[in-house]
Amino acid sequence: MSIDLRSAFEDIKTLVIQGQAMEAFEKYYSEGVIMQENETPATVGKTANRQREQDFFSKVVEFRGVELKNVAYGEDVIISEWFVDYTHADWGKVTHDQVSVQRWRDGKVVRERFYYGS
Repeated sequence: MSIDLRSAFEDIKTLVIQGQAMEAFEKYYSEGVIMQENETPATVGKTANRQREQDFFSKVVEFRGVELKNVAYGEDVIISEWFVDYTHADWGKVTHDQVSVQRWRDGKVVRERFYYGS
């Protein structure tokens, strides 16, 4: 594991907590990134994932908070546990813990999967 992976994640954490998740996405995610929520079909490619993320954030009507609870680093992998609290136009109030598993290659996230209860 390189120190660069830790530095990159620290930057992502800071951006997410400051409400700048899209900036983190643009900076750290590869053009071919594959992202998946729980068991839903994966979204492939940065363009498709950018649209999916923008759609999500456009429907957040109230954002109450996000907190990094734990993080673990491995060989080209980061596993992080987050607490999120927001209201979504389609889903209503969302308050839960979620786990993100990121696979990295050449300083970019190439795959990310989120796990959380409904």
